[in-house]
Amino acid sequence: MRTADIRSRFLDHFAARGHTVVPSAPLPTPDPTLLFVNAGVVPFKPYLTGATAPPWPRATSVQKCVRTRDIEEVGRTTRHGSFFQMNGNFSFGDYFKEEAIGYAWELSTTAPADGGFGLDPDRIWVTVHHSDAEARVLWRRIAGLPDERIVARGDADNFWSMGVPGPCGPCSELFYDRGPAFGPEGGPAVDEDRFLEFWNLVFMQYERGEGGGRTGYPILGELPRRNIDTGMGLERMATLLQGADNLYEIDETRPVLDRAAELTGVRYGAAYEDDVRLRVVADHVRTALMLLADGTTPGNEGRGYVLRRILRRAVRSVRRLGHHDPALPELLPVARDCMAAGHPDVAASFARIADQAYGEEEAFRATLKQGTTVLDTAIAEVKRQGRRALPGERAFLLHDTYGFPLDLTLEMAAEQGVEVDREGFTALMAEQRERARADARARKAGAGADTSSLRGVLAAHGPTDWLAWKALTTESRVLAVLGAQEPVPVARTGEIVTVVLDRTPFYAESGGQDSDAGTLSGASVEAEVLDVQRPLPGLVVHQVRVTAGELATGDAVHAAVDAEWRLGARQAHSGTHVLHAALREVLGPTALQSGSYNRPGYLRLDFPWRGALSPAVRGEVEEVANRALRRDLPVEVKWMSLPRAKELGALALFDEVYGDSVRVVEIGGAWSRELCGGTHVTHASQVGTVAVTSEGSVGAGMRRLEAAVGLEGFAYLARERDLVAGIAEQLSAPRAELPDRIAGLLVRLKAADRENARLRRQAVVQRAAELSAGAVDAAGVRVVTATAEGGTDEARALATAVRDRLPAAVPGVAGVGTAAGVVVLALNKAAREAGLDASVLVKRLLSGRGGGSGELAQGGGLPAGRLAGTLAELPRLLGDR
Repeated sequence: MRTADIRSRFLDHFAARGHTVVPSAPLPTPDPTLLFVNAGVVPFKPYLTGATAPPWPRATSVQKCVRTRDIEEVGRTTRHGSFFQMNGNFSFGDYFKEEAIGYAWELSTTAPADGGFGLDPDRIWVTVHHSDAEARVLWRRIAGLPDERIVARGDADNFWSMGVPGPCGPCSELFYDRGPAFGPEGGPAVDEDRFLEFWNLVFMQYERGEGGGRTGYPILGELPRRNIDTGMGLERMATLLQGADNLYEIDETRPVLDRAAELTGVRYGAAYEDDVRLRVVADHVRTALMLLADGTTPGNEGRGYVLRRILRRAVRSVRRLGHHDPALPELLPVARDCMAAGHPDVAASFARIADQAYGEEEAFRATLKQGTTVLDTAIAEVKRQGRRALPGERAFLLHDTYGFPLDLTLEMAAEQGVEVDREGFTALMAEQRERARADARARKAGAGADTSSLRGVLAAHGPTDWLAWKALTTESRVLAVLGAQEPVPVARTGEIVTVVLDRTPFYAESGGQDSDAGTLSGASVEAEVLDVQRPLPGLVVHQVRVTAGELATGDAVHAAVDAEWRLGARQAHSGTHVLHAALREVLGPTALQSGSYNRPGYLRLDFPWRGALSPAVRGEVEEVANRALRRDLPVEVKWMSLPRAKELGALALFDEVYGDSVRVVEIGGAWSRELCGGTHVTHASQVGTVAVTSEGSVGAGMRRLEAAVGLEGFAYLARERDLVAGIAEQLSAPRAELPDRIAGLLVRLKAADRENARLRRQAVVQRAAELSAGAVDAAGVRVVTATAEGGTDEARALATAVRDRLPAAVPGVAGVGTAAGVVVLALNKAAREAGLDASVLVKRLLSGRGGGSGELAQGGGLPAGRLAGTLAELPRLLGDR
């Protein structure tokens, strides 16, 4: 049975039993604790916690998931895949244990001809929580299972919670006995390769309190509404029904594995380590395909780094199997064809996906070529010095300068028997990230507030009444005032705190749009709103600075958005949609926005594209955008079902999770139609103008457009006009002639530079001849010391010129210093043959500062007044050797 058929049977089974079929959420998730959806329940968490009322009493889905915490185990076990699909059925206060067990048993054991999976009932085992006598009774009655195939387990295996205070409960897992060829007898407690878990039924009936870990937290009592959350691994069921040994050999992955084996000439099944690499390739290529399809792009942080790591592990695995040509163009189309039946959107957007993936592989191949040389040199130095570990600063240099991720350095170093100082690397990375994020972290509302305090506010008062789409002002009540660690009784003048209101007109930063600015005012307080965020689903928080008076919980305040700020934000957000549509009109549908940011007067838009946009293309994009503004296209907001929005071709931003009803923003109808939660103008002409200010690379295969919008756009164009006018006046030339006039000036400047360089070389040669004639002897070595006018380049040129003038058969050393305190040493061939080393000499001369090769080295840090004395030490140093 094909994986796509298993998927459709599952959904059909539960749809026929009153469940609403909910589409898979995109892999990127707005949950601040996750990068990607990692379990089928994640999109339903707000309904299970009570933060949001569920739109249906029961639902079913096949959710795409990515987990990378066990990435090193991929390929080595039968159970670990970085991408997987979780079939789930959910009840929100509707049915409970009896129905959940009955539905699972029925689907698992019903014959395929009748819509089931046809598993042998006599080979199914189940586990239950040791305290859950009810589940044991139900399994006996519904399934007829004997006691020996109902295994009791403890909290670590069969009690579920989200890891935070909230719903929890016992669970019951279903396992299938694959037979003695896969392991020993004894059930899942003995061997989980033979007894493969394929379904987990979670019975949420309790509320848990604070406490870390999977056990040890208090149970506070029964939930008022009991819920069901189940997860059936689609790949695991495919493994069982297709008779595969493991999930890498099912119909959605095995063709990729086979193509990789064909490319590399490796036979699958012949050698364990080769098999592991082939499985890594099959898994990672599919995972990368699905991440790219959902809008993730390779990068150096967060989600982008996860994708980049997965792509690079796939490419490196193929290279280690012996294939050194580009691999993804051979493998990714195979993965597309494998996934198309269950995910037709992958095939529809494959041109964009392929462009990004192939660009990333090209960049990685260049990184490997350059970085491998650096790493090999560093490892050789470690071995020569008799050490076992590559220093953390060298690993950091590889990462920061050459783009080598730590896991790649670890892997390649291990191949040569060398460890890596991970602690040193981690410390340097932490320092860099802390510096980079300090400002951003400081301004995020709620970032410093205690999470449990925020959850407490949400539990006590419910979701914030968010009115940003409708109003610029509200009369509000302060629900909480939070400091960095805990609630505070009162905030006084000058203090910055996090404030939760019962209702707010402020837009919380999301969808690329910056948060609103404005004020809170009351009988005894004036406060400036600095930032607005959503740290928890449904909860809006404000970072405010008290400018006068005092602010306390319970205060009545007038919340007012800065109207000019909001107007600018609306112009910028609508301008982003316009520029996106113009970009796609000019470049085609693969130029799909993958990230954006807009604030009053400014926007930026990232999109996948290989190669810079020419000035002509950039101008065409700008013209198309501004023609749309001139046509005054209407801007309309519509609510509709997600399937209807997809049918109309609405573009989705993949960082968002969409509910049953979605908000679609149209500019000129189908010309620009996107799912969006931002604020917008009502007619395109209100944007004013879109002036593209820059276009550049932000990573392999990714470009960024920046533009000024509205009044700032006109101001930018005015500055450009004034700049051109000033240049024309200075050159006494009409504006139309400026390009030719400037081109002529550049030609003359380059000619003058070449003549100056020739004269400098001539002067160096002449001075070198004079200096070499005055060389002094130091224990059989001819020595020349001098100072160079200019910088280090001039010193190096003079030192090498003097060295080349010294007698070839006699050891010779040239030492040249600069006014900036830099010293350059150059040795001739005879000096090298006599055992002298420029790098060693410069370090001795400068007390350890400096380095280079045996022939040419330099060091610095000398005060200008000590330069002459230091150079005078060179002959004595050579005499003492």
